Amino acid sequence: MLTFNLMTILVLLGLFLASSVKILREYERGVVFRLGRIIGAKGPGLIILIPAIDKMVKVDLRTVTLDVPPQDIITRDNVSVKVSAVVYFRVLDAIKAIVDVADFHFATSQLAQTTLRSVCGQGELDNLLAERDEINDRIQAILDKDTEPWGVKVSKVEVKEIDLPEGMRRAMAKQAEAERERRSAIINAEGEYQAAQRLADAATIISASPAALQLRYLQTLKDIAAENNSTTVFPIPMDLFKPFFENRQSSPPQST
Repeated sequence: MLTFNLMTILVLLGLFLASSVKILREYERGVVFRLGRIIGAKGPGLIILIPAIDKMVKVDLRTVTLDVPPQDIITRDNVSVKVSAVVYFRVLDAIKAIVDVADFHFATSQLAQTTLRSVCGQGELDNLLAERDEINDRIQAILDKDTEPWGVKVSKVEVKEIDLPEGMRRAMAKQAEAERERRSAIINAEGEYQAAQRLADAATIISASPAALQLRYLQTLKDIAAENNSTTVFPIPMDLFKPFFENRQSSPPQST
């Protein structure tokens, strides 16, 4: 009989310890309710609860990675895109996260989706593609402000992917190709202009010194001989024909 009573006491003691003693890890906090009224957040370490009177809800204080699913967005210039993002947040106040909102994880997820659609829909497609860091900061600031009453801190938001329609991709590729062709034409025109300018400067220098023109003739002859040895070119200076032109211009016209 004594053995049976001892076993009963040991079993009851084990059930009491199992229901009243809780161990929380370093990153966990326990929000304790006593008869429905909150008495505070406890932990980490060993927590003793009163069976059938105290109830504890665990809260994880580690950073949570929230994957925002792709959202259908129409930009300000009427382009339909799909945008997905990732949100990093953590709980700072365990009591607010349990008492002030029914499910802080679900609430943060829904708020992140609506904020992503709102912010991305306010800008044009070019701004959405080029100013991604600014958009991330705006979304993070809005989420952090709205989740502060819940005891949640949004530390970072990153726009992960922007899915463009196939037609828009082809149009952007054509635009990029046309832009490169325009730059190529401008570069070619600029090269022609510089070459013409240099030739004009060279002509001015050569015209001031007739000997320079003769040296240029000899240099050209050397270049031709180096390329094709079977061809011989004799440059004839225009000065040889100058007296004939002058005599013809100075002679009086004959009367008929």
